[in-house]
Amino acid sequence: MNTTQIVTITFFQFAGMKRKWWGFKQMGLAPAQLAEIPGLVFSKMLGSGGGNGFQIWPNLGVYGLLGVWESEAAAHAFIPEHPLFTELSEKSREQWTVFMRTSMAHGTWDGVNPFEGKEKVDEEAPICVITRATIKTNKLWQFWRFVPRVSRAVGDQTGRLFSVGVGELPLIQQATFSLWNSSREMKAYAYHDKYHKEVIRRTRELGWYKEELFARFTPYAERGTWQGKSLITDLAMSPK
Repeated sequence: MNTTQIVTITFFQFAGMKRKWWGFKQMGLAPAQLAEIPGLVFSKMLGSGGGNGFQIWPNLGVYGLLGVWESEAAAHAFIPEHPLFTELSEKSREQWTVFMRTSMAHGTWDGVNPFEGKEKVDEEAPICVITRATIKTNKLWQFWRFVPRVSRAVGDQTGRLFSVGVGELPLIQQATFSLWNSSREMKAYAYHDKYHKEVIRRTRELGWYKEELFARFTPYAERGTWQGKSLITDLAMSPK
């Protein structure tokens, strides 16, 4: 499928209680502004989990902004020029954005699959993954029992450049974003790690989710840093 659609995700890190509280409030305030952005067809403000991002307790210092854009021009009109993005950047101490094209996606998010495209994948090139699910309330305890083991496993995985647990609603609506050095290394974790395989098996057997989505993306540019570093060092270009 040929498409001009691109996907961006930006992570903002806030320091100090005043600015962390301001960042938290954007979970409720920013969606109304995002709904008015030209060319933005799908968006989510995302909170993050504590620790390495996969704990039940929230991390009030890190937030994500996911955007699905009609075109690259629409994305660049927002990043970094729009007042909302400018304010988020000015109040945060660090920001990192990755620009991506969809390689594959299946499932739904709020009843739709927002990701279009089928970018060819180079098995040795960097790849981004988004997983997202709404957990059934009567399955919450079973689901969260397995999260600590899986999060420890992914944290030690060869080829993982970045990963964080994010979500729209604590406990119930959960997502993960991860960046891998190569598709090959990502698949080695996804298909061979014993804890991850166990979660997949139990998901199928026990029906934890009311809704789920899995998507892979080819990153082609980045902007900013995380913990003082560029996360994808071999991209051909980075937008100014």
